[in-house]
Amino acid sequence: MPRDEDIRPPWWLKPMNKVMMTAMRLGLMREGPIVLNVTGRNSGVPRPTPVTPFTVDGKRYVVGGFPKADWVKNLRAAGEATLTQGRTSEPVRVVELSPDEARPLLRQFPVLVPTGVSFMTRSGLVTGPHPDEFEALAGRCAVFRFDPV
Repeated sequence: MPRDEDIRPPWWLKPMNKVMMTAMRLGLMREGPIVLNVTGRNSGVPRPTPVTPFTVDGKRYVVGGFPKADWVKNLRAAGEATLTQGRTSEPVRVVELSPDEARPLLRQFPVLVPTGVSFMTRSGLVTGPHPDEFEALAGRCAVFRFDPV
């Protein structure tokens, strides 16, 4: 298993994110990802990134698929963000879950967000959509809850 320092997003992810955000802004993608806007911890500039939240027991969550992702670091620092889907924006408070709180959600992740499995498989974090492997990511991959403001 690779060390967290060695896990990098694929080269095509940033350009693909820009394409996805444009498609979402134009209303071409109504399901799936939304845009997470969070203030950069160093720049103070809003940083948008597409994420795919999932809902469990009426609460929304998101998993940081890469342990050292900038958006994860920014979210930790800011504690709040804006979620945008199409032309609708919603400010949220963000709570990072402890590993114990994250484990049951990570077990559900491969079923609720199957598109996220391929990213985590390619990065070497898991070998496939096995709940036990995802649960073992607790403490390595951040899990955040979005609370209404």
